[in-house]
Amino acid sequence: MIQSMTAFARTTQESTDGAITWEIRSVNSRYLELHFRLPEEFRELEPALRDILKTHLNRGKIEVSMRFKPLESRQNLTVNTDLVEGLSAAADQVHAVIGPGNALSALEFMKWPGVLEAASIDTKNISAIALELFTNCVQQLISARQREGKALHHLIQTRCFDAQHLADKADSIMPEAIAAQREHLLAKIQDLQISPDLERLEQEIVLLAQKADIAEETDRLRTHINEVLDILQRQEPVGRRLDFMMQELNREANTLSSKAIKTELTRIAVDLKVLIEQMREQVQNIE
Repeated sequence: MIQSMTAFARTTQESTDGAITWEIRSVNSRYLELHFRLPEEFRELEPALRDILKTHLNRGKIEVSMRFKPLESRQNLTVNTDLVEGLSAAADQVHAVIGPGNALSALEFMKWPGVLEAASIDTKNISAIALELFTNCVQQLISARQREGKALHHLIQTRCFDAQHLADKADSIMPEAIAAQREHLLAKIQDLQISPDLERLEQEIVLLAQKADIAEETDRLRTHINEVLDILQRQEPVGRRLDFMMQELNREANTLSSKAIKTELTRIAVDLKVLIEQMREQVQNIE
């Protein structure tokens, strides 16, 4: 099953210390690009997160963010009175040198590192829970990428069938187009009121028909389309292969356009190019 590189997943879980939330956003990219936004106390999780993502994903720009909201009971602050007393004593000693007056307010004491202390949390336990929750979030992301991939599979497959129909249509009108070209050439000769060498004329008409023949192009178109349909069934990342096949299809459509000897053939070539471009845009999102 093909996977899209565009998806989003979000998971939240309550623990005894607070709520953990993971969000993962995925967009298309030529390679696997990993970006993390983690609380500072959980920054050490990044190597493990990278390993998990590299195990399950091959391409895409992945943005991962984690939020941890402690329980209210864990947010209560306590004052380190020993530190405050030490700071106050030190301030008194400074005042004894520079003169009386308390230059430090209570707010300034509170700003001093270590004066206010939050209730301790078990970061090791939270990290273990967070990793398990992250794995679940990655699975949700993969499921979303697969659902999007299924839709892309259908769109590309439908356009492949349409392109096959156009190739068949081009082949079906070629005999009429060549006959019309022959009649046009004979009419011009008649207008010039000359008596051509009929054998030489027939040779030239055959050469013109060979140059205008599109059987080789339509055969290659069908071959490439069948290859695209086959690639869509593979159980592996196929985005790069499909992107290459779009280039090959576009090359054949351009050649078909340059050899068009009838307006209807030109329209068919244009319609083919439109279909191929639509597929190419969809392929850019496939892993």
